[in-house]
Amino acid sequence: MATILRGAPVAAALSEALMRRSMALRERGITPVLAIVRVGERPDDISYEIGAIKRCDKTGINVRQFCLPAACTRQELLAVITEINRNSGIHGCLMFRPLPNREDEAAACELLAPEKDVDCMTASSLSSVFTGHGAGYPPCTAQACIELLDHYGVGLRGKRVTVIGRSLVIGKPVSMMLQSRDATVTMCHTKTADTPAACQNAEILVVAAGKAGMLDERFVHPGQIVVDVGIHVNSEGKLCGDVQFDRVAPIVEAITPVPAGVGSVTATVLAKHVIEAAEKTLC
Repeated sequence: MATILRGAPVAAALSEALMRRSMALRERGITPVLAIVRVGERPDDISYEIGAIKRCDKTGINVRQFCLPAACTRQELLAVITEINRNSGIHGCLMFRPLPNREDEAAACELLAPEKDVDCMTASSLSSVFTGHGAGYPPCTAQACIELLDHYGVGLRGKRVTVIGRSLVIGKPVSMMLQSRDATVTMCHTKTADTPAACQNAEILVVAAGKAGMLDERFVHPGQIVVDVGIHVNSEGKLCGDVQFDRVAPIVEAITPVPAGVGSVTATVLAKHVIEAAEKTLC
């Protein structure tokens, strides 16, 4: 049976280090602050918001909540983003997406100051992921994959990694981040001719297909490490990932569970980005 790469130990180790950095900032008169912008009352947004607030509390970060009704106007939304940009006491901003109006979402992302973009909402942040230069931060979930592999001592240099999924939220950013660590990356997507073969050639799999249970024993071999980014609710009302855990875990060397895997590290990465943003104000 595979080693289970749980997220809780990763989050705990990161949080301990982040609290020390947060305390150092406070000693210099700076309290790290995250602004959370939520439009509407989507249950998944509220659930993540509660988790993010708890994680921020554990890492010495204050949170300011900006909650707008689902029917808010673009002007009202942009006024909130402008306030966040202008407030030097706010170091990072998380806006839950998708918004009810995609054009409003694009306008808000374009307006947000890149240096306060702690979850890769702006074009500038995405550019920095691809170029290695510029303000902003990578998507928290994508970086959570890297943090998890680092915590468990999984080396990336020279490793063959297959990423399933090419979204701008996970697939493409995590591919670039893996390449920056000298991994050799293959990307698969819905038009890939033989995804199982591409996965069989890999030493590490990062599965962000967005399709419940799409990866089974045909895709894996002994010795592999599997990172499952997907999260879904199955027909029994239980959380599951993109990987059929029960069929894959007996074969591979190590695998992340769903839940309690990558997702449990994401909020801690968000906190890390906020503290990094606050530290940059000292420069």
